[in-house]
Amino acid sequence: MKAIGALILCLSVIQQTLGQSNGTVPSGSRFDWWERGNFYQIYPRSFKDSDGDGIGDLNGITQTIDYLKTIGIDGVWLSPIFKSPMNDFGYDISDFYAIQDEYGSMADFEALAAKCNEIGLKLILDFVPNHSSDEHEFFRLSEESVEPYKDYYIWHSGVVDANGTRHPPSNWISVFRGSAWQWSEKRQQYYLHQFQKKQPDLNYRNPALVEEMKNVMRFWLNKGIAGFRIDALPYLYESEEVDGRYRDEPLSGLVSDDPNNPAYLIPTETKDLPETYDMVHQWREVVDEYTARDNFTRIILTEAYAALENMTRYYGTPAAPGAQIPFNFQLITLLTVNSTGREFVAAVESWLRAMPRGAIANWVLGNHDNSRIASRLGVARADLYNIALQTLPGIAVTYYGEEIAMVDQFITWENTIDPAACNADPATYTLYSRDPVRTPFQWNNETNAGFSNASRTWLPVADGYRELNVAAQLQAPRSHLKTFKLLTAYRKRRLIAEGDFNLQVSGRDLVLYKRTIDRVGYAVIALNFGSQPVALSLDRVFPGTNERWLKVIASSLQVNVPNGAWINTRTFKLPANAGIVLERLTGRNDVVA
Repeated sequence: MKAIGALILCLSVIQQTLGQSNGTVPSGSRFDWWERGNFYQIYPRSFKDSDGDGIGDLNGITQTIDYLKTIGIDGVWLSPIFKSPMNDFGYDISDFYAIQDEYGSMADFEALAAKCNEIGLKLILDFVPNHSSDEHEFFRLSEESVEPYKDYYIWHSGVVDANGTRHPPSNWISVFRGSAWQWSEKRQQYYLHQFQKKQPDLNYRNPALVEEMKNVMRFWLNKGIAGFRIDALPYLYESEEVDGRYRDEPLSGLVSDDPNNPAYLIPTETKDLPETYDMVHQWREVVDEYTARDNFTRIILTEAYAALENMTRYYGTPAAPGAQIPFNFQLITLLTVNSTGREFVAAVESWLRAMPRGAIANWVLGNHDNSRIASRLGVARADLYNIALQTLPGIAVTYYGEEIAMVDQFITWENTIDPAACNADPATYTLYSRDPVRTPFQWNNETNAGFSNASRTWLPVADGYRELNVAAQLQAPRSHLKTFKLLTAYRKRRLIAEGDFNLQVSGRDLVLYKRTIDRVGYAVIALNFGSQPVALSLDRVFPGTNERWLKVIASSLQVNVPNGAWINTRTFKLPANAGIVLERLTGRNDVVA
């Protein structure tokens, strides 16, 4: 721990020498704490191991959480830490009120919550409401038809054909492949599982179950957390029975040769049902109780891979508010390593157009289910995308390790443990595996990247950790991490927090946007998605921008100009796959937002 502590101390010193803010918005700000927030996702198994078992834990997070504050983070979201048999690494919960033993105890959680409160970091927990583990006491009692738990899950006797053979009540397919129905010998009925068969779906048409899950939320809110990230929302409800069975879903025609693939069907009966949005409103009422009680806003963040209009529908309405932050996955689902500037602009504008009036945008570039930015979108563009993330209007969400441009680690079939991959085969598992994006955080070049002193870690550390780690990037004159810190500090200033947003694209690959406040000045962000250097031509893209010289705030590592220098925008050329943040102040009111 001494080495990690020294890293965090060094980071604090560098913050001071770079002239950065302390990462907080002063009490006089016009924004609530979350409205221009920087959020960071920790995958607890992979952040820091404090006890040498090769698995990250709560005490490890507590010991290193100062790191997040020094890099400008406002809120930290933990992937599930609840008691679980770990068939899906915590997304199969056997007790919603208990901490998984390998992560620590309730006292360890309370110590982490206290530490976050002490340093002004908001703590957010994963809420997994769609299903439980089949090892949950609720499921055991439901399988035995014990009231009131009998209908806590979705059960059906199935359909008997003319030959007397029993079949599942519909053709629905699990997200993890194969039938979404599993036969229970004990109850002599099928139960629904939209994910693994060890993750039976909870029945939200049962008012008692609805109240039970609200009580789960209240339990953790009483522990002082700032809110919940809600998992897998589109699957919360399924259509109701018709004439003793469920309606089949139509064929998609996309994978006609693989009837076990979820893409084989169009999920008309199992996804994005209208009742889901009302349930989010009900959960919002629960967190709002605590907001009113404590005069401190509790928030909801929602995960929904869905059509754009369905994602933004989670915002709710003024009369029935929903999530403050429905995760915006447009930059994940629409962009690739070959995306052009025009495609980037289209992805950004699609969300801004779809948002309800008065809503706050958010930008998500990575998480535990998707390939890392550097691997998915290109190592050369790692800084470019972090520049975009931190300067677009609204809220930024960062997956652990993206600030140092961690990359996916290849995991062999023999070492694969992600159930999404294990349900496939050696020829296709890499299409489904999420193991490569969940490897241990790379603190330094010591054993296991400073993550653990164990002889073996739960997933192997990425091959390149000796060069790619926090310590090395702190020591380097310039690095991804130092650029990230400059950006997180700058987004607290008025131009980025409040400035008008004028987004343009020049040609196919040069993206330019301007953040302006009258009588204060403006910032210009330039992103070159092309393979060749390009002139900025600001006076043409933004008529009336007559200043030739602008100050460099931050830039990609490819840009050979020091931060703080002034460049002549009429002669400067932005390198390929690079981004830069420029500023021109016209007044003296350049204070932190």
